[in-house]
Amino acid sequence: MFQTTIKLNKDLTARAKKCAEAAGYSSLQEFVEHLLDKEISQLEEAESSEALVKKFQGLGYID
Repeated sequence: MFQTTIKLNKDLTARAKKCAEAAGYSSLQEFVEHLLDKEISQLEEAESSEALVKKFQGLGYID
């Protein structure tokens, strides 16, 4: 696995650290990785849903 560095402004970092601690994450990194994974999964799912709708429209199942 490789590592990438992402810079955040101080205010956002402080807010994220508070949320990570309150939610029980072991680190800010773990919290941010979880949020990114969750958001990316939702976007990928939306793309898949759109593709299915287009496919069903092409087959005449949906107007």
